[in-house]
Amino acid sequence: MTDAPLVLLDLDGTLTDSYPGIAASARVAFTAMGLPLPDDAALRRFVGPPLADSFTLFDVPSGRVPEAVAAYRGYFRETGMWQNSVYPGVPEQLTALRDAGVRLAVATSKPEVFAGPICERFGLAPFLDGVFGAPLDHIPSSKATVVAAALAALRPTGPVLMVGDREHDVRGARANGVDCVGVAWGYAQPGELLDAGVLDVVDEVDDLTAAVLAALARTTVPRDDVSALPRPAAAPTTGT
Repeated sequence: MTDAPLVLLDLDGTLTDSYPGIAASARVAFTAMGLPLPDDAALRRFVGPPLADSFTLFDVPSGRVPEAVAAYRGYFRETGMWQNSVYPGVPEQLTALRDAGVRLAVATSKPEVFAGPICERFGLAPFLDGVFGAPLDHIPSSKATVVAAALAALRPTGPVLMVGDREHDVRGARANGVDCVGVAWGYAQPGELLDAGVLDVVDEVDDLTAAVLAALARTTVPRDDVSALPRPAAAPTTGT
């Protein structure tokens, strides 16, 4: 355990612009199933939420959701996960946070088997104390359970903060007694983060370090016993 501050970072829409690969994978799934293709603006809603929930949102019948997920994963595993890029300025912000004594880890609804290699390929891994993601689709998971797993593994006793771009990040963090700072360059709908109760919204990547350090300075919740927090409920889905 350490008293150093810990920041849990979402991946898609926070550190990386993963929309091209996620959208391409979704198009493959809709085409394979003979369903109408959503337009680009609609497909942006695929980034962040659990994948099966996203297909349900687009009226895929519940009985065909596993088929849709399988088609999506087939393309994503080979090609889509690499149709991705780190947002300009993110490495510099991560460097500044590390230099300020902040521990960093990724906590993402994306399956961990994809999140780890993505962080390695795109140069994020050296900044991180860990990469925590969902299990694959047959095992129940939610953003709250991912955050809980990160806290259990890292065992922080200092301030803890989540940084993410969607309401799921805010609610998953709160289920574990952690506040969340939102970022405006991701995939949230207008007003989504504020409605979810985010602590603050950062408009520009270059302002991330200052906003995170300010939020950590206001965080006074004791982290001495993470195991004492209520265990968050799992949802039967994982992310993109």
